Amino acid sequence: MTASVARQRIQDGLRLLAAFVGLGLVAGIAAKAADESGWRWAADLGSDPAAWVLAVALVGRLAPTAALAAARAAVFFAAMTVAYYGWAASILHFGSDRDLVVIWLLLSATAVPAFAVVVWWSTRRPGLRAGALLGLAAGTALLDGALRRAFVWADGALLSELVNPVQAVVEVVVVLVVTLVLPCHRSTRWWALVLTVPLWWVAQTLVEWLFDGTGVIR
Repeated sequence: MTASVARQRIQDGLRLLAAFVGLGLVAGIAAKAADESGWRWAADLGSDPAAWVLAVALVGRLAPTAALAAARAAVFFAAMTVAYYGWAASILHFGSDRDLVVIWLLLSATAVPAFAVVVWWSTRRPGLRAGALLGLAAGTALLDGALRRAFVWADGALLSELVNPVQAVVEVVVVLVVTLVLPCHRSTRWWALVLTVPLWWVAQTLVEWLFDGTGVIR
């Protein structure tokens, strides 16, 4: 490879990373606008994890290498975080919640790229291990979301006005895309779909422990 070709590839890669920054900025502003729209379904779409799980999963699946999956997901989510809280502070005058900004930027540099790499790896391989990883990824789309609230409401422990059927449908669609559309192998799809519900419970338990048990996330 000549020096000029290498330099061109680097420039193309940087341009693509800049495009992910731009997408993240747009996504962050759109999410904050949805929060303040007054529409319950829009606010849940921007706040619950399903849409973000799908976005990062797509970034991971479409990246040609694990390193690029991590880099693209990290810059996208970091830009989204900055745009979301920056828009709230500068345009909506909500004030700055620095602790939350720091937490989400740390997640953008750690958990988010790791998630993208997991999707990149598991969608390209067959078998139980790849399916379990994708099932866990799909389960995170359901964390404390509308589908869970629907189950709680069905048990009589939640008011019906707190249930959002639009978001519940979105969560189901995201799970089906992650488990059935993104994987290359049939065995991975099967295991991912079967394991999504039990791994949803595992993911929910871990997140609740982080919130309530450790105080790391507040």
